[in-house]
Amino acid sequence: MKIKIVAFFCAVISLSCVSSKAQQKVEKKPNIIFIFADDWGYGDISAHGSTWIETPHIDKMIKEGMDFANFTVNSPVCSPSRVAVMTGQFPARQSIHQHFQGWKAHKKRGMPDWMDATDMSFPKHFQKAGYTTAHFGKWHLGWKAKDGPKESDYGYDEYATFNGSGTISIPKSKSVGVDYAENFIKKNKDKPFFINLWLHEAHTAHYPQERFMDKFGNLDEQKQVYASIIAEGDEAVGRITKLLKELNLDENTLVVFSTDNGPEWEGSEKEKLHKGNEENGVAGLGKYYSVGETGGLKGQKRSLFAGGIRVPFVAKWPKVIPAGVEDKNSVVTAVDLLPTFFEAAGIAMPKDYKPDGESMMSAFKGKGLERSKPIFWEWRGGSNQDYTWPSLGVRDGDWKLVVDKTGEKYELFNEKEDWKEENNLAEENPEKAKELLTMVNNWKATLPTEPRANALSSVRNKTKAKGNKKKKKKE
Repeated sequence: MKIKIVAFFCAVISLSCVSSKAQQKVEKKPNIIFIFADDWGYGDISAHGSTWIETPHIDKMIKEGMDFANFTVNSPVCSPSRVAVMTGQFPARQSIHQHFQGWKAHKKRGMPDWMDATDMSFPKHFQKAGYTTAHFGKWHLGWKAKDGPKESDYGYDEYATFNGSGTISIPKSKSVGVDYAENFIKKNKDKPFFINLWLHEAHTAHYPQERFMDKFGNLDEQKQVYASIIAEGDEAVGRITKLLKELNLDENTLVVFSTDNGPEWEGSEKEKLHKGNEENGVAGLGKYYSVGETGGLKGQKRSLFAGGIRVPFVAKWPKVIPAGVEDKNSVVTAVDLLPTFFEAAGIAMPKDYKPDGESMMSAFKGKGLERSKPIFWEWRGGSNQDYTWPSLGVRDGDWKLVVDKTGEKYELFNEKEDWKEENNLAEENPEKAKELLTMVNNWKATLPTEPRANALSSVRNKTKAKGNKKKKKKE
């Protein structure tokens, strides 16, 4: 009898242990990897109809996950687009309108010298929730000032960046960033991690690898170079997804691929070589080879028309995201990534924080997203504070309005019926145009008129103080 009782309790204990292990496996926090490329057009993926670009790894990711046709970034250029991802708020809330360059340029543009390190930066909250965090590749969230914040101040346990603290450099960064990410994954495979892997491709300077140039030798010179650059970025995606499967991390990892804005404008013959960012005396190739495709969308980089802000967006998470689905209806945007990542990780957002975006988890699960918040854009382009047409934009429901700096010139599009933005309906629908014009003007009125003081370099502040002293002497 005693033997039976002992056996019974052993069985109960054994089942309890199995149950506990199974529960731990279910409750394990998911890993999240956000791969952000640079200057890719919506048509720069073979799955999107390109006849000369090959992206087998991203195409495979699309077959195993979801491809979103209505994803937009929140700026047509690099830095503000990335700020939107990091903060979950429109970059204009921090007076970030163009790319970070240097304090003199920032002063002319009315910009800060870096993204506010004391405000929302979601990796900080991932750290608090037990995640190990990393950022590899491009940074470009501030000017490299001596007194400026480092990547660790934004919530990263590990980082290796260019256009940041200078840990790695271009063109070496193109492959080294991925090397760092692979090593990080191997080292942290037994605990939850978050990685930003921000690729350099297809931004100038171009440094195409010989093996890819040989592969695309049948194309003309411009396409050969560009296809080689895209192939390198695609290979980076493949390296990461392959490693996840090898380490049995695939099913518990959300991988998102996108790009910061539409494709660069093609340069002239004079722009075959890229000036700046020379590596070992090699200038790299310039804008002449930037022949990316928007997939027929109007506009490119530096434009608030569709081609400048509607970009590839692919998400894969086995057992959560259905495979091989193209979502043509869900209207999603870059500021949605923060609340989405928070929900995916089971992290509560701070009570005093107000995101401009909303979680797209329902869309990830194949249930679509009925957007409840409008999307706003502000773009200040050109030199000497000139604006590039259009300078403001808003999307609410199926309707999008773009406006010039005077507010007198505007165009209205029905995005559901006119995905390429070919038909201006402002004259046919004056009431809708007026409604959206009022909406975007009211939003504009809420934005700051000056950059935040805690995001200005000491060099800039000293220069300002000297200027004030001279001014007082004259008075």
